[in-house]
Amino acid sequence: MRPESTVGIDLGSNTLRAVRYRCDAGEFDADYGKIVRTADGLNATGRISPEAVERIVSGLKEARERIGWDERTPLLAVTTEAMRRAENGPEVLEEIARRGGVRFRVIDGDEEARLTLRAVRHRLRKLGRASRELILLDIGGGSTELTFARGEERLSRSFPLGIVTLSQEGGDPEGVRRLLPGKLKELEAFVARAREEGWADAPLVATAGTPTTVAAMKLGMEYATYDPRRINGTELERGELPLWLERLLALEIPERQRLVGVGREDLIAAGILIFAEIFRILGRERCVVIDDGLREGAALERCEELRKD
Repeated sequence: MRPESTVGIDLGSNTLRAVRYRCDAGEFDADYGKIVRTADGLNATGRISPEAVERIVSGLKEARERIGWDERTPLLAVTTEAMRRAENGPEVLEEIARRGGVRFRVIDGDEEARLTLRAVRHRLRKLGRASRELILLDIGGGSTELTFARGEERLSRSFPLGIVTLSQEGGDPEGVRRLLPGKLKELEAFVARAREEGWADAPLVATAGTPTTVAAMKLGMEYATYDPRRINGTELERGELPLWLERLLALEIPERQRLVGVGREDLIAAGILIFAEIFRILGRERCVVIDDGLREGAALERCEELRKD
């Protein structure tokens, strides 16, 4: 079977993202993204809230209208750390399937890293920047994935460290700073092991909301004018991060929301602090930013599955 198009959907801890991939043309041609705050309150209650479910169901209806899929469209919908952690995750997903018409697959951190790596490599090839070896950093709402890739080999790990959960636990940037050393011990040990095994000497590529938002600020974009085509391939330097954090925190809340999006104004600050520390741990001074991530990887995966049928 040679499908014309597939749809990939990623329900993350903060954002719902969907994309359509034209298998015949090899291009993504429609996308959707909305902040749904899946993990809002998860640290305190251990559960996905009814309010989050309403936002997710509403977002799926909007995504369907924007992208235009129906029951015949080949689709792969995946969800990650928030649903992995939530004690009511299974019942929430049943409600979302019943009311939103999409059945999500809960994937583990390794599968999340594999699909994201697939999407990022696809975009790097399109940019003429393909690399056999790379380090991929994916800072999400509820978890962070770090992958060392060499050809078809990879060493990856998912860490329960995300911008939503850390921001809610820390309360403010100073609280986040105090928490970070303890939260990063496992990641530091993983990087040390990778160095011992010869994995750590490769270019750094970063994806997800924090790196793309910092790249957008660098390019003079606001949330309403965000353009992934301009983001892809943008380079960031480690030394820029404290400056962008300082500028962000100096803004009044309405200005900050206009810049990074309503509901993200505190999360991005936490994300920048995480980003800067991982730069330090990896010993890297610059990275390439790619907008493509899990949703693109899911759409590419579904297309490949159908071609094999």
